[in-house]
Amino acid sequence: MGGFIMSNRRTFLKQSLFGGGALTLGLIPQELFASGELVKLTVMHTNDMHCHIDPFPADHAEFPGKGGLIRVASLVSQCRKENPNLLLLDAGDMFQGTPYFNYFKGDLILKVMSQMGYDAGTIGNHEFDNGLGDILSALKNASFPIVSSNYDFSDTVLAGHIKDHLILKKGGIKIGIYGLGIELSGLVGKLNYGNTRYSDPLKTALRMEAMLKKEMSCDLVICLSHLGFSYEHKKISDTVLAPQTRYTDLIIGGHTHSFLEKPVTVKNASGESVMINQAGWAALTVGKIELVFDRSGKKRNQGIIINNL
Repeated sequence: MGGFIMSNRRTFLKQSLFGGGALTLGLIPQELFASGELVKLTVMHTNDMHCHIDPFPADHAEFPGKGGLIRVASLVSQCRKENPNLLLLDAGDMFQGTPYFNYFKGDLILKVMSQMGYDAGTIGNHEFDNGLGDILSALKNASFPIVSSNYDFSDTVLAGHIKDHLILKKGGIKIGIYGLGIELSGLVGKLNYGNTRYSDPLKTALRMEAMLKKEMSCDLVICLSHLGFSYEHKKISDTVLAPQTRYTDLIIGGHTHSFLEKPVTVKNASGESVMINQAGWAALTVGKIELVFDRSGKKRNQGIIINNL
């Protein structure tokens, strides 16, 4: 079991973590949930799965029998029974990494994710490995939207197929989602991303979060990031981005395959808390976030666990 952290912008309620990856909100009277006074939202997330649908082999030197999207599916199904207000998200690099990608390209992983009921994902650099045409072809198998706010595909075959933001409702809670991708030049071959135009992630984030919070009145703003958790130099990353935001509540990250012992909470430009989380790679871990809102949509408390599979 990985780390657990809880923070709150206005109030702090002590909570306990028990075995089996369960987060208890036992100090909150359950009748408040039953009456609709409070709503619990569960956010689960993955990143950098790299087509690891099956667990690693039992004789694998480092991760014997661990990981794999099949194991994630079982956990998600169990958690949905506990709370139907569940949001399932991915922070990119779904493609590449196993023979499943060699044989089926991106088709199979998106079919499996669709069957699992993913609500949204963002695009990572490895989604470009076979070019824009293969992304377009694979998207036919996705029943969930791909969100990218700082890649402009308007002059490519992907025009109209990638959303720059998404608004969802779960249990009456209005959730705004935007996505940020890493700079492709120097990382991905020009022929593979074609006329895709890259915009500055920070400027994009400030624009998108303000629109989602102020104009669209979202109760929760989530960034799906494939920028990377942090770097030794000043390259833009989740830890560089977060302190400069104002309305983003949660950054779900990818790209650097970071296994966090506990999520990172930092103060944003308004002095409010923003959480950063990342769940390793190959579906070896799954992020799970419990959020409680009152009837007005105000976030009351939150807790996070990382479930090792």
